[in-house]
Amino acid sequence: MEAQLKYEITFARLPEIEPVEIVAHMSDPRVAEHMPLLTSEWDVAAVSKFVATKEVCWDRDGLGHWTILSNGKYVGWGGFQKEGDEWDFGLVLRPDAFGLGTRITRKAIEFAVADERIPFVTFLLPPSRRNLGALERFGARRVGKTEYDGATFLKYKLETEC
Repeated sequence: MEAQLKYEITFARLPEIEPVEIVAHMSDPRVAEHMPLLTSEWDVAAVSKFVATKEVCWDRDGLGHWTILSNGKYVGWGGFQKEGDEWDFGLVLRPDAFGLGTRITRKAIEFAVADERIPFVTFLLPPSRRNLGALERFGARRVGKTEYDGATFLKYKLETEC
C-alpha cells in the first residue's frame, strides 16, 4: 500500500523568502503561460519592487499576498488584494506545485470566510485557463469578463458570508 503524502500548507510574508527563489519561480516559462500581465523578466531588483508593492497592501489594508510554503518549502505566492471594494484572490505556484492549488485555495477561502472584512472573494483568471471545475466546486460563479491592465480575464465571485 502506497503511503499518502502529507502537505502542511503555511502562509508567511513575502519578505521572509529569499528573492532568488521568486526569481527562479517567475522566470519559468510554464508560469508565464497563464499570466498575460507577465511581460518582463524577473531579477532580484524586480522581486524587490514586487515585494515592496505587495507590502504596501499589507500596510494599507491589513492583508495582502503571502509566500506559500508546503512542508516549509517555498511553492509560490498568492493571497488577497483589495481592488476597489472587492477582495481579489490570486495564486501563482511553481510548476512542481501546480497540484497543490486546490488545497492552498481551500485554506485561503477558509481564511476569507473567517475574516469579516471579506464578504466575498473575486478571482480573475486568464481565458487560457481551461480547468475551472475546482473553483466552481468551491461555490464560485462566473460573473463575466473584465479588463485589467489591458488584458482580458474571466471573473468569478465567491460569497463568504452565510
